[in-house]
Amino acid sequence: MADRIEIGFKEGVRDALGEKVRRRIIEHLDIHVNEVKTIEVYTIDADDGLTGEELKKVAHGSLSDPIIHDFAINNGLADRFDWLIEVGFKPGVTDNVGKTAREAIELLLGRSSGRLAGVYTSRQYVIRGPIGRTDAERIASALLANELIERYEIVDGRAWDREKGIAPYVPRVAVAGLPQAEEIDLDVDDQSLLRISNERILALNLEEMKAFRDYLKDEAIVRERRKAGLGEKMTDAELECLAQTWSEHCKHKIFNSLITYEDEQGRATNINSLFDTYIKRATREIRERLGINDWCRSVFADNAGIIKFNDDYNLVFKVETHNSPSALDPYGGALTGIVGVNRDPFGTGKGAKLIFNTDVFCFAPPTYAKPLPKRILHPRRIYEGVREGVEHGGNKSGIPTVNGCIVFDERYLGKPLVYCGTGGIMPSRIRGEPTHTKEVLPGDLIVMTGGRIGKDGIHGATFSSEELHEGSPVTAVQIGDPITQKKMTDFLLMARDLDLYRCITDNGAGGISSSVGETARLSGGCEMDLKKAPLKYPGLMPWEILISESQERMTLAVAPEKTDAFLALAGKMDVEATVLGRYTDTGKFHVLYGDRTVACLEMYFLHEGLPQMRLRAKWSPPRHEEPDFPEPGDMGQALADMLSRLNICSKESVVRQYDHEVQGGSVVKPLVGIANDGPSDAAVIRPLLDSFEGVVIANGICPRYSDIDTYHMAACAIDEAIRNCIAVGGSLDRMAGLDNFCWCDPIRSEKTPDGEYKLAQLVRANMALYDYTTAYGVPCISGKDSMKNDYQIGGIKISIPPTLLFSIIGKMEDVRRAVTMDAKEAGHLVYILGATYPELGGSEWYAMHGHIGNQVPKVRAKDAKMLYEALSRAIRAGLVASCHDISDGGLGVALAETAFAGGLGLAADLSLVPSEGIDRDDFLLFAESQSRFVVTISPASRRRFEKMMDGCSAVSRIGTVLSEGLLKINGIRGERIIEEDIAHLKAIWQKPLNF
Repeated sequence: MADRIEIGFKEGVRDALGEKVRRRIIEHLDIHVNEVKTIEVYTIDADDGLTGEELKKVAHGSLSDPIIHDFAINNGLADRFDWLIEVGFKPGVTDNVGKTAREAIELLLGRSSGRLAGVYTSRQYVIRGPIGRTDAERIASALLANELIERYEIVDGRAWDREKGIAPYVPRVAVAGLPQAEEIDLDVDDQSLLRISNERILALNLEEMKAFRDYLKDEAIVRERRKAGLGEKMTDAELECLAQTWSEHCKHKIFNSLITYEDEQGRATNINSLFDTYIKRATREIRERLGINDWCRSVFADNAGIIKFNDDYNLVFKVETHNSPSALDPYGGALTGIVGVNRDPFGTGKGAKLIFNTDVFCFAPPTYAKPLPKRILHPRRIYEGVREGVEHGGNKSGIPTVNGCIVFDERYLGKPLVYCGTGGIMPSRIRGEPTHTKEVLPGDLIVMTGGRIGKDGIHGATFSSEELHEGSPVTAVQIGDPITQKKMTDFLLMARDLDLYRCITDNGAGGISSSVGETARLSGGCEMDLKKAPLKYPGLMPWEILISESQERMTLAVAPEKTDAFLALAGKMDVEATVLGRYTDTGKFHVLYGDRTVACLEMYFLHEGLPQMRLRAKWSPPRHEEPDFPEPGDMGQALADMLSRLNICSKESVVRQYDHEVQGGSVVKPLVGIANDGPSDAAVIRPLLDSFEGVVIANGICPRYSDIDTYHMAACAIDEAIRNCIAVGGSLDRMAGLDNFCWCDPIRSEKTPDGEYKLAQLVRANMALYDYTTAYGVPCISGKDSMKNDYQIGGIKISIPPTLLFSIIGKMEDVRRAVTMDAKEAGHLVYILGATYPELGGSEWYAMHGHIGNQVPKVRAKDAKMLYEALSRAIRAGLVASCHDISDGGLGVALAETAFAGGLGLAADLSLVPSEGIDRDDFLLFAESQSRFVVTISPASRRRFEKMMDGCSAVSRIGTVLSEGLLKINGIRGERIIEEDIAHLKAIWQKPLNF
């Protein structure tokens, strides 16, 4: 029996959410309404029903605050409205608030866990205003509900019966059929193989499907299969398991392909694996140079990279993407992205305590005003949903979000990029054993902990391995539950310290198919029973249980003699833990459902049987029209226009939603300066509160340069991340990098005729990664690629610009020497470090004028490295008051930000700026040449600072910090070209995203 309790604000109590929704209706949809009120609805499904007194007790005690709330039970609370829209989840979608409400109600009523069948939440939007049903439908579908995961009901106020209200609706999952494995005949022609791949969303090509067919023609294989009760046909569980394991998402097939690369002179080179040739080789060579001082502990071998922090602790870092799900459900996709990447460091080695999150988003402009292609949500909706998802995932998990950025480009309309990163710290040894290694022994038990398994997340790995298209699966979307995950991680950290498990890994892409399949490589095989797996609801097929990516789950190898203690601790801490089977050394991935085998695959075929792709890449440099426009007459207005551009303006409205103070270790925060609203270059945190040793976190990303040459795009991204780290006090001798490539489809086909060019772009980016990580001595320790970031529906194709996010984690010996970007005191001297060149290709200045250009910024690593090392020494010596990197928008933007972040004025002379080949003030102000900083120092430190910078080729004092709130800039020829009030410039900079 189901009952409804509706909770709303009393008359006169402000409804902030309702006010926000009203603003969004007016701003987003241009529909004018007078008022919006919200009502929270709880549908309680109890097998034996609740009495009237129990319902009142629940409404009073668990669900409402009697001071500010009214409630109604089994009738309507809303009154006097024009339209009511109720939005709730569809069956099977994770309802975190409902789950928490159920626990609270059971505690309040003293009922044992499980007595309530479920509690389900929905929300009513009570609208007053002169609108019709068409407008109400548009508000519901375009703003309030995502029809992929949510249902809605619209009530006309004229037909409202308050006594009846809305009838209770229980969103139960109805699954037809008994759980069983289906056999699929792969002894068919090539076209039929491709049809099977497409219909089952396997995202496999013909060669890969033929490998399955050939595998089943091996008589020795068939004999072994018959022993397990299988035959010459592949089961759906086996097919799905192989598709997940062989997916682009998991196997990185393009990065590991054999590529014939042809350069612009027609010279051909064979590259056997971009990953091995450029990324792994660079790290290997850097580590060899470090020798006995190598501080890398585990690279490219686990869920995340591990480096040494000090003798007692190691640091762990991983960045992932969650692009495809975020395109369909921005909130759920981003929430799952952040809680999902949390599990990577947690599942690395013996498990790390999570100490920070990062987020980098690439969106189409939220002001996008053109018609939207089919299945695409408005960029503003994606922007707000992704922001909220990462906020809820990080804040509720108790992990500070410390670093990130947002990039806007219309080409991210088809697929946004949602990069989420997490760092952790772990003891270097526990009970004498190193924590950065993994071991599984035959006989160890397979234990799954955390959340239950549902249909959510099915085909996530294969879905993310292809473009967004008409048939993209709705089940690929998941909604994470950070509260359940927090309980699980707290339990597992305690179990780790008690040495109750041998190995841990996360259930991410591919679920237990992936986690068990990968850890079984350490022992040589496995056997598990899917019937033992805890489910959210009955009726899942075995293959669905195997590959579901339902969140908040970890897989562990537990020694048999420690299983009882492990399970007892789990029960004590209210975390579900289930033994699914055991690891073996049989060489087989053996899966049962009860007493029947549903999958039995040779481990070597599962992990080593994938045919290597053979691809061609051909580089032909693009040629753009070289811009030819006059120098602006009002340079102050030009600077103001630059400060208001989406890629330059303040992101404070987003940053403020994230908790960067939780855990108490923040040193350099995302927002700094006199009013705590200046844009920090990097984050510095103190993970051990009894030590002044710190961690520096930074990133670099500049996809606009890909329009000219991805080699220089990658070089600039690496340089930006490094100089951001240097700017706050980091040091080149203790930095590690993470490379996250997001690319458009680089395989030539009928729908991608320029695939050879796009693959050449990928090759060139990897060449740069090798060249510049080795030049700077910054090893990559982890990374990820997402290779199908395209949208193609109904003849419309939208591809992202090739994008590399390069993230940095570094060690800072003493956080008391950390520096921020804001000017500190009037009278301080202003320096520019680094030379400026006529490099405006791909710049914000050219983009503002509708151009791309050809002269892309280039990194001169030898000069830059010398400069970075000298600046690091100066910061450690306490000589630098402020330091700000020069990036998007160039010197003009950096000077303005330095000034208004400090609440001080600044005078600068462009004739003193070291430059080559520039004779225009606007080019000198807005060129985006790399490896440059704006630095302020006390006059008393001048001589020591300049002596310390001896040997660096381009260091010049260009101005002074002023007490008056003006930015004064003289041009190359000595005349005043800018004199602007910094408060005015700051207001312009803060306005664009302040909604």
